[in-house]
Amino acid sequence: MTKLRIAGGQVLRPEGTVERADVLVDSESGTIAAVGDPDEIPAGDETLSAEDGLVMPGLVNAHTHVAMTLLRGRADDKELDAWLQEDIWPVEAEFTPEDVRAGTELGLLEMIRSGTTAFADMYFHEDEVVEAVEDAGLRARLGYGIVTVGKDEEGARADCEESLEVARKFDGAADGRVKTAFMPHSLTTVGEEYLREYVAQAREEDISLHYHANETTDEVDPIVEQEGERPLEYARDLDMTDASDFVAHGVHVDAAEIDLLAETATSVIHCPASNMKLASGMAPVQKLLDAGVTVGLGTDGAASNNDLDLFDEMRDAAMVGKLAADDASAVPAESVVRMATEGSASALGFDSGRIEVGANADLAVVDLDAPHLTPRHDLVSHLAYAARGSDVRHTLCDGAVLMRDREVLTLDAEEVRERAERRAAAAVERAE
Repeated sequence: MTKLRIAGGQVLRPEGTVERADVLVDSESGTIAAVGDPDEIPAGDETLSAEDGLVMPGLVNAHTHVAMTLLRGRADDKELDAWLQEDIWPVEAEFTPEDVRAGTELGLLEMIRSGTTAFADMYFHEDEVVEAVEDAGLRARLGYGIVTVGKDEEGARADCEESLEVARKFDGAADGRVKTAFMPHSLTTVGEEYLREYVAQAREEDISLHYHANETTDEVDPIVEQEGERPLEYARDLDMTDASDFVAHGVHVDAAEIDLLAETATSVIHCPASNMKLASGMAPVQKLLDAGVTVGLGTDGAASNNDLDLFDEMRDAAMVGKLAADDASAVPAESVVRMATEGSASALGFDSGRIEVGANADLAVVDLDAPHLTPRHDLVSHLAYAARGSDVRHTLCDGAVLMRDREVLTLDAEEVRERAERRAAAAVERAE
């Protein structure tokens, strides 16, 4: 049994306290074997220094479209519908499997370097995403995104079948680090007849669902007008609000929908940077938390963010949460740190996001030796308001070291960047 000791630092515990402690990792099982006083922790076969650092749970990016890193900076400062139809979808239509692999590897590199150890991805060519995840060593919940609008019946059914097949084929891949889900893009981009038929199939096979919901008023109003009920009430009628399901955004939810989410234990993934950039609105995060809804944190795609750094996302979530609630005490630091770790992990069904014996050894060590993290009055506050992805010293997932002293061990950083640059340029040229 190989043991890795993370020694000499402070540790963020599940209750939100910080204490001087070492962490012992069972590298074979990929779990945390011990946490405690350095004098009481057994010596490991290998030691990873956390001197002058904070050991925290690895961050979990619970909603993104990873390969959209190839579209970073492609089209900014536009409204959502125009942005998608004029600038994003035409280029994505040109993406080859090799393009998706290149964009995914670029995103994985960025996430490892900023302390993210798990994520959820909704995209296409997901076999390439699975292979990239396996090679890079991260944990993920993956699915093929379905869009039926603008397609004939054959094309629409092919999309739905592809999403089910991806969910069946790849669940448990990468030595169990990959889980899957059935992923309709949204309640307005997938026809009701297909949702009714294929969600029923997913339920028969115990496959979880992930979809966009209540992101903009343009998504809410048509459902209210056509169905006579709110989007999440409509989703419940379609059997799309199970405890294993998670929805992205939830910006425009009313009190009844918040109660529905709490009653059904459906999780919400908050994406504040994307929501602000696309002027989608401000999600009522504090109201969701007060109602007992599990809230995770996601970056959305790098084309609408424009990065995959969850430290940035935590700061945005805390700031915009206060504006939305008109209350400076709303969405405090401890809440956003929990959203980015335990909340997101719970939404994705991973036994991660907390440092305790038996949990997945998905960890990040944050270097505290920086002017912007000085003085150290409150390290939880620093994680939410001051830390950056570039402060991460080491990243571990499933007990394996993915980055040591800022060097990513599972990907060739320069090669990944150069390939993504070439692929992005070629795809845009084809689209134009």
